[in-house]
Amino acid sequence: MDDEKKYALLIDADNVSSKYIGIVTKEAQTLGNVTIRRIYGDWTSSSKNSWKDSLLESSLTPIQQYNYTVGKNSSDSAMIIDAMDVLYTGNVDGFIIVSSDSDFTKLAMRLRESGKRVIGMGESKTPTPFVRACEQFKTLDVLYKNNNSESKNNNPEPKNNIQERVRKQGGRNSEPEKASVKDAEPITNLKSIKATIISLLDENSDEDGWMYLSELGNMIQKMYSDFDCRNYGYHKFGKLIESFSELQTRKDDSSNGITKIVLVKKRDD
Repeated sequence: MDDEKKYALLIDADNVSSKYIGIVTKEAQTLGNVTIRRIYGDWTSSSKNSWKDSLLESSLTPIQQYNYTVGKNSSDSAMIIDAMDVLYTGNVDGFIIVSSDSDFTKLAMRLRESGKRVIGMGESKTPTPFVRACEQFKTLDVLYKNNNSESKNNNPEPKNNIQERVRKQGGRNSEPEKASVKDAEPITNLKSIKATIISLLDENSDEDGWMYLSELGNMIQKMYSDFDCRNYGYHKFGKLIESFSELQTRKDDSSNGITKIVLVKKRDD
């Protein structure tokens, strides 16, 4: 489609694990046409071996950045320079910056000042300034944990298969990988989201207390760039709303008889 938005995908391999590549590419494809796909890191380092298979499978262009100083992330400056180059060419409508590093905060702000959409992706440990600088922020470890939980519930793995897999992976050596994700929590907790939703209903509902569900969802997204109902175990915003006992929903068929508009309000005491 000619009107499909174009995006540049820039990945900081020094700050993101390769296990998230499936989520990153899937989320990127839902946004539009990803015309630029680059990943930055020191590819001479053995620590990047886990990424190498993903490069071809995901059509990522590796950009070599040597670590001139021990303990410093060499990818930051290269990503920032490339992002600004892409910005000035005017060939994309937005940027997808994949990193858990706060050093990209100013870059995200600068790109948005130029009218570009900025979608951030990183782990729940990502510093708040970078999260808030993005129009949207996808919390990779939370999405990864929830996706794995669903897969296990739908297709439970036989106990003997689990034992065999652990044995092949080196037994206890595989535990740190699990531990890095199993305790992942949304950046903004559900209690805060719920309180904000109730506050927005109080301030923006009509005389009867009703408010359009879509309007409420848009407001929440603007207030919390990291908001994603999947972070809390729901695939649809309406299902999340229905989980709150204080709220109720109804469908309105009066608009055009085809599209069902959903409204939400606080339950009467």
